[in-house]
Amino acid sequence: MSQWIALVIAMAAACVVVITVVVLRQRRVPVDDDPTETPDVIEYMTMMIGVIYAIVLGLAIAGVWEGQGAAQDDVMREAQALHEVSTRVQVYPPEVRDRIRADVDAYVSYVVHKEWPYMADHGTLSPKGTELLETVRRDVTDYAPKGDLDAQAYQPVVDQVAVADEARTARGQNAGATMPGMVWFGLIAGALVTVGLIFTLQIRRSGRELLLAGLFSALIAFLLFLIWDLDAPFGRGIAVAPDVFLDLFPALK
Repeated sequence: MSQWIALVIAMAAACVVVITVVVLRQRRVPVDDDPTETPDVIEYMTMMIGVIYAIVLGLAIAGVWEGQGAAQDDVMREAQALHEVSTRVQVYPPEVRDRIRADVDAYVSYVVHKEWPYMADHGTLSPKGTELLETVRRDVTDYAPKGDLDAQAYQPVVDQVAVADEARTARGQNAGATMPGMVWFGLIAGALVTVGLIFTLQIRRSGRELLLAGLFSALIAFLLFLIWDLDAPFGRGIAVAPDVFLDLFPALK
């Protein structure tokens, strides 16, 4: 099922549930009931709980959005470091240079075409990708410089491989969902409480009130869906793509 279809269904379901409860509850309200009799303390508590939950939602969205940006930065660092490795080995002997570049290309190709779907399905890095990067590391570190140019390029190349490895590790840490279960419990419980407080304000069956109740519940459903979607930067609808690898290694497209 498409992420957008799931979002529409979730928002529509929230609207239907709230409106149905309001309509059924209204049928049981006495004829002489006065909606203006809602105690002021209930209105105050409803407002305060809504404000607190809005702050919690904002913090959750900011957290997963920051994680999304950090994941994109990690991918950029990894791709750029590997590109630097391929570029800096230009001064190496042809057989060494070609072997390193071939292994870098093999790793990048695997990451783009194989490891990205693997991360989406398993929420972790693949052992094969780790093995391919280790091959690149051995190619670089096992080479003994034979001239001044080789010696000058050797340490920067080793450093770039280390940067790529570090960025790959960070990518693996962001591959799965990062929001703790306790936070999700609080978000869902808060949504139920916040929406449930609508019914304490004695909403009538007027079109305006039903519309506002439905839109409010749909907004809560949308925000929760957005948090869930951003919580796995590589595995859901708004996912980090491997385009930066293909931009720096266009031959692998």
